[in-house]
Amino acid sequence: QVQLVESGGGLVQPGGSLKLSCAASGNIFNIYDMGWYRQGPGKQRELVATITNDGNTNYADSVKGRFTISRDNAKNTVYLQMNSLKPEDAAVYYCKARLRTRRNILILDYWGQGTQVTVSS
Repeated sequence: QVQLVESGGGLVQPGGSLKLSCAASGNIFNIYDMGWYRQGPGKQRELVATITNDGNTNYADSVKGRFTISRDNAKNTVYLQMNSLKPEDAAVYYCKARLRTRRNILILDYWGQGTQVTVSS
């Protein structure tokens, strides 16, 4: 059983900052890519940022220069530092981990339950 638990969401004013965390736990053999996605009201889920297990990152154009993704492999945790937040950044943020468990040779995607980010004055 694998669990991804996000934390750090909340209400912030435009221009403010938040840092999201997502910790993976369970019978994990290896974690490959980790990433953050978001889904705003009435919108499809979209990629925000991803990071490989050796630290290569990729960002959506809309967050480049404002958001930073990082990970701590020893803690199986991925972070998203969000600065200069805009109202259009408001969404439920989900983390995803591509991993292999000790019980299965397949490499599968696992998702967290989501954390709400609200940007409003």
